[in-house]
Amino acid sequence: MQASTFTVKGNIGFGLQNRRILQGFGDLRSRTTLARRNIRMSERSSCFGVSMDSTSMGIELGRARRTVQSVFGSSAKARSHRIRASGKDIEDAAPLKVQGKSSASVLPYVGVACLGAILFGYHLGVVNGALEYLAKDLGIVENTVIQGWIVSTVLAGAFVGSFTGGALADKFGRTKTFILDAIPLAVGAFLCTTAQSVQAMIIGRLLTGIGIGISSAIVPLYISEISPTEIRGQLGTVNQLFICIGILAALVAGLPLSGNPLWWRTMFGIALIPSVLLALGMAFSPESPRWLYQQGRISEAETSIKRLYGKEKVAEVMGDLEASAQGSSEPDAGWLDLFSSRYWKVVSIGAALFLFQQLAGINAVVYYSTAVFRSAGISSDVAASALVGAANVFGTTVASSLMDKQGRKSLLLISFTGMAASMMLLSLSFTWKVLAPYSGTLAVLGTVLYVLSFSLGAGPVPALLLPEIFASRIRAKAVALSLGMHWITNFFIGLYFLSVVTKFGISTVYLGFASVCLLAVMYIAGNVVETKGRSLEEIERELSPAI
Repeated sequence: MQASTFTVKGNIGFGLQNRRILQGFGDLRSRTTLARRNIRMSERSSCFGVSMDSTSMGIELGRARRTVQSVFGSSAKARSHRIRASGKDIEDAAPLKVQGKSSASVLPYVGVACLGAILFGYHLGVVNGALEYLAKDLGIVENTVIQGWIVSTVLAGAFVGSFTGGALADKFGRTKTFILDAIPLAVGAFLCTTAQSVQAMIIGRLLTGIGIGISSAIVPLYISEISPTEIRGQLGTVNQLFICIGILAALVAGLPLSGNPLWWRTMFGIALIPSVLLALGMAFSPESPRWLYQQGRISEAETSIKRLYGKEKVAEVMGDLEASAQGSSEPDAGWLDLFSSRYWKVVSIGAALFLFQQLAGINAVVYYSTAVFRSAGISSDVAASALVGAANVFGTTVASSLMDKQGRKSLLLISFTGMAASMMLLSLSFTWKVLAPYSGTLAVLGTVLYVLSFSLGAGPVPALLLPEIFASRIRAKAVALSLGMHWITNFFIGLYFLSVVTKFGISTVYLGFASVCLLAVMYIAGNVVETKGRSLEEIERELSPAI
């Protein structure tokens, strides 16, 4: 694809539904038409294709709250695990688990961190409804290249931010990094709100991109490090849920646009509120005890544990941190250490999971979902988005309940297997003449099953699993590197996807995605370890034993 069209393509994976999206799979007209269609979809899905109605979202939030509250109110028994490290069996010290009823709760602090996830989703989704109106206001209605820059600049910023977040989290700590992250988020939102020129708008979008890139790295990192082992999986999926809430909020915020064309400025300005709340909330939130202990700030680590779990748990948790640190007083790893023989395997697993996630076809399914539903007689974009959103909400609900029971690896295998089968069904529904009378119904079925399968594992698990499998001294940087893979892969998909579809046809592309899903199943089966019910220290001793 020529450089001049790249920015217009934007990011297929993050696009919201275009009102005038493709009328059919054979109707790939001129590049200008494709560009305009694609721009309107450009911010669709770090929630990976989710549009949710408010009723479903309310049900989901209620279930999430009841689940978390019930778990924190229950007792948890410390267990001893025998694990394998460096070819030898060792007896694991008591993992970081809270015995009995805790006098404190991490839930408020997880909620504060999830403001970053809300902003992640909101900034990805806000440009969808606002683009047409801001283009008129800034005088760029006929310039789709500039519109593409406004859409796509956020991706470049997010790529930079994902790496910056890891370095900042290691140097300044998790909570201070959140506070620093609020600066580009707030400044970027302010510039977008008050922009009187294209340049100001692009700078604002770049800054918000940096902000959401940092958020994408530190939100799952912080949640994983402060969550009790027994419910770490359930709380990890909350991050994914709040990204979806952010996208939903952006959709709702755009409703007044038809009656007030200048409302697009207010849409961007709304993001200032959670940005300020994030900074204020993190100023009063406890730092990660693991990070404090690693920095040698023992008394502060004890204070943090007291606030998170209660004073009666300080000795227990500190004992676990001390056990994990025995025999190793290593400083934080540098970027080059990620590629050492000690860490490369586990780092490559993290990068591969995000690579498979993006190459598995979620962008294609999202892009063509409206055309698929129209082929089955569903002409309403709202109905199509609601159906896709309902499948995602249901899948996320199931995944949340199974994450700490079925396990991360099992859900990944089930997810990618279901995605492969769905892709094959979609491909066959477009090519087999014998299925022609049922092609529309089968295409809708394949789309819904794909989104459902994706939301069971491929969507939420990688961001949860990565902070679990990385050793504490490389955790922040390794998470940032893996998320960088996510952003760069998504970037190139947005650049070349339509060209590939034009050349080979959507059916062939779907078969290619099915092949990627099957490769993912084989890779996960042979390389990914199960982490359910195990403390971060225990996992670290198995995967990255001290030298």
